[in-house]
Amino acid sequence: MNKVALIYNPHSGSHSEKRLAQLREVTALLNGKGIEAELIPTRAAGSAPHQAREAFDNGCDTILACGGDGTANEILQGLIHTSAALGVLPQGTANALAKDLGIPANPRKAIEMLLTAHPMRIPVGQITYTGFDGLLASRYFTVAAGIGPDGKFFSRLDSRLKRKYGYLIYLVEALRLWATHSFPLFNARIAAVHTIEGGIADPASTPDKFSQLLAVRITNFGGVVQRLVPGAHLRNPGLNIIATRSRSRFAYLKFIFAVFFSRHTFWRTFELYEAKSVECTEQLFERNRIFVEADGELLGILPAKITVCPDALTLLVPAK
Repeated sequence: MNKVALIYNPHSGSHSEKRLAQLREVTALLNGKGIEAELIPTRAAGSAPHQAREAFDNGCDTILACGGDGTANEILQGLIHTSAALGVLPQGTANALAKDLGIPANPRKAIEMLLTAHPMRIPVGQITYTGFDGLLASRYFTVAAGIGPDGKFFSRLDSRLKRKYGYLIYLVEALRLWATHSFPLFNARIAAVHTIEGGIADPASTPDKFSQLLAVRITNFGGVVQRLVPGAHLRNPGLNIIATRSRSRFAYLKFIFAVFFSRHTFWRTFELYEAKSVECTEQLFERNRIFVEADGELLGILPAKITVCPDALTLLVPAK
């Protein structure tokens, strides 16, 4: 770590003055250790990927994403297939990637941990989807990509309430979604290696119908979810996919309670696949749009395809 860019969104999150003071303190700490560090605010919505790439082109060997999973995801887009290392300084609401890496919320403790972290080359998820303008688009992700209720959840999430109430608004919105959503079905073709708890799956599987699909890349989400998918990790060359067949609110509620108490299993209604890719399309005559999200950011709608991009990113992984 010789030259570092700390990129943050000045309009994201609550207590912005306190956050900025913490970031200035961290920048000064890095400079005091002989590391050339610059604090860079994002210029506009969607500018983070370009600013991350600019920082790399200007000689930065490390880019620190100062924010939540959304900020890290935006910066990630500009660093794919470069030699720059991405580090996470958590200042968001969920901070799932930081929690999976064991990086604390305290900025000073986080930066001390990142200073001794190992740069690790990892594969990342990639989702191709249909934008709200009707055009195909693509996005890389490190945490998870969701189709169905997850996408609907983030389409409803109010950013102002998120800044004001933090993680609490996630729980309230999840309850509201459970009570009002119809869980419409869509078509999915999963190129599966096998199901984790359900035996061998056909590598060229035929299309099936699901109400939710979640492709997971991390071990520990933290918060209520914690360890959702056994075997999922950032170095996995494939996808760990939860595929839900049921439209029953009771089935969803039962599964969420099981996850909360770490007693959940995958069989029939909620299946877990190790897969190479998955392609999803809407059913004919389905009136409800099926939303798509990645790393907690609403992207668009179906059709969509999820794959893994190998050897795509250098990530700072704490030694412990």
